[in-house]
Amino acid sequence: MDTGPIARRYALALLKYVTETGHGEEVYAQVKALLADPDAAPQPLCEDLQHFSALLIKNGRMPEVKRIFHSFIRLYEERHDIHLVRLKTAVDSPALQAKIEAFVRDKVGGQVEFLTEVDPALIGGFVLEVDDRRLDASVSRQLEDIRRQLIEKNKRIV
Repeated sequence: MDTGPIARRYALALLKYVTETGHGEEVYAQVKALLADPDAAPQPLCEDLQHFSALLIKNGRMPEVKRIFHSFIRLYEERHDIHLVRLKTAVDSPALQAKIEAFVRDKVGGQVEFLTEVDPALIGGFVLEVDDRRLDASVSRQLEDIRRQLIEKNKRIV
């Protein structure tokens, strides 16, 4: 997600600041919590985040706070070699999840944040997202591909 130069500049400043103060993990966790559910904000916010918020208010940058936080999360994860992995399956399958998790951890190295979700609309198979890459091995995707092929063939005949 391109967050823009202003958001990136403020995110870099926040990253540098929390690196100097040594509160990076705490700020990272609170920013992720704020982005996940702004109404359930961690109380109280850590001191570094309070100072940063005051700076944003002073400079009139509160409308960009969401983009700034998204940019901060991306920068923090890059710097600390954290990979976000999402696995979506049609049914709950702990064995499949364990195999895929072990495979991904072996391939990407670094820290892996593994999120799983069950989506019956997939019919079967799975969708795996690692950082910005996606592997869609679901039955619903395969059926969609077949449907598109049939439509293309019928257009040529008519």
